[in-house]
This record gives sequence, C-alpha cells and structure tokens, in this order.
Amino acid sequence: MYAVVDRRGRAVMLVSTPDAPDEPLLGYHRRHQGERLDHLAGAYLGDGARWWRICELADVMLPDALAEAREIPIPPKTT
Repeated sequence: MYAVVDRRGRAVMLVSTPDAPDEPLLGYHRRHQGERLDHLAGAYLGDGARWWRICELADVMLPDALAEAREIPIPPKTT
C-alpha cells in the first residue's frame, strides 16, 4: 500500500496490483464469434468456473477486456 494525493489534495491509499503469475502457457486459442471464456475454460481446463485463470494469464481483470482479442492465452490444466 502506498499513498498518493488526488487532484483535490486528499491523501488516498492505493494497493498495488500483483504481477501476473509466472505460469506456463499451454498455447493460444483462436477465438471465434460467440465463444465465451467460461466455455473455453470448460473445454481446456475442465471447469467453466476457472475462466478467471485465463484472465489472470492474459493480465486482465475483467473478461470483457478479452472480448475483442483474436487469440486467447490458455493456461495448462491443473488437478
């Protein structure tokens, strides 16, 4: 955590974001129209609820940030 001063002169505490994980890459998926991250996570990771791992590897916070991406990085399946 660290403090910065906003444009009104107030001190605001910020939390720095962690670095992207140093995780191996299974490969890239070429995205087609209508594909969702939960579907990709289900196909590659065996669990659609693990879509956040794809976001984490792509270094984005929200799945919508990958909406226009042509290639999606895919992490390896973990047990």
